[in-house]
Amino acid sequence: MLGHRPFILGLGGTPRSGSSTERALGVALAAAEAEGAETILVSGADLLLPIYNPAEPDRTDSARRIVDLYRRADGIVIGSPAYHGSFSGLVKNALDYAEDLRTDARPYFDGLAVGLVACAGGAQAASQTLAALRSVAHALRGWPTPLGATLNTALPLFDAEGRCVDPGARFQLETVGQQVVQFSRMRQAAGCRMTG
Repeated sequence: MLGHRPFILGLGGTPRSGSSTERALGVALAAAEAEGAETILVSGADLLLPIYNPAEPDRTDSARRIVDLYRRADGIVIGSPAYHGSFSGLVKNALDYAEDLRTDARPYFDGLAVGLVACAGGAQAASQTLAALRSVAHALRGWPTPLGATLNTALPLFDAEGRCVDPGARFQLETVGQQVVQFSRMRQAAGCRMTG
C-alpha cells in the first residue's frame, strides 16, 4: 500500500561493539530514517550465529530473528570490514541464512535495494570488499544501489560519539541510506514485484 513506511535492515560489522563498520552503518541508517524509514541494526554480538547448515532445519533464536528481519525488510544495508581481500566470514555466515527464504513468495532478497558499505585500512582493500559484496547481493537477487561506500579507516572518520567527521565518507554513507529508501519507494509505487 502506498504510504507504507519502508523497513530498512542494517547488517554487518564485527563481533566488537562500536566497530568502524557498525558506526558507518549507523550513519547510513540515520540517513534512511531521515528519509522516513524505520530501521534496525544487527551488528556486534548479534552476528555471532551458528555456522549456517542447510541440512539442519533447527535454528537458534538469533538465527530465526535474522531470517525474520530478512523477510520483513523493504531494503537492506550490508557493511563489512575488509578481511584478506574480501568481506568477513561473520557477515557471510549471516547472509547465508537468507537461504532459508529460498521457497518464500519473495525468495532471498529478490527486488530489494541493497546498500553496501566496505571498511578497510586502505582504499584498495575496501574496493575489493565492495566488489565481493556486490557479487553476493546479485546472487541473492538484490539490487545493489548505484553508490557503494568505501571507507578508508586508516583516516580519522568518526569521533568518540560515533559521528562521522569526514565529509566524503559521510556523503557516501548518507547517499547509500537514502538510495535504499528511495528505491524501496519506487518499487512500492510501481505496485509490482521486480525480479532479479
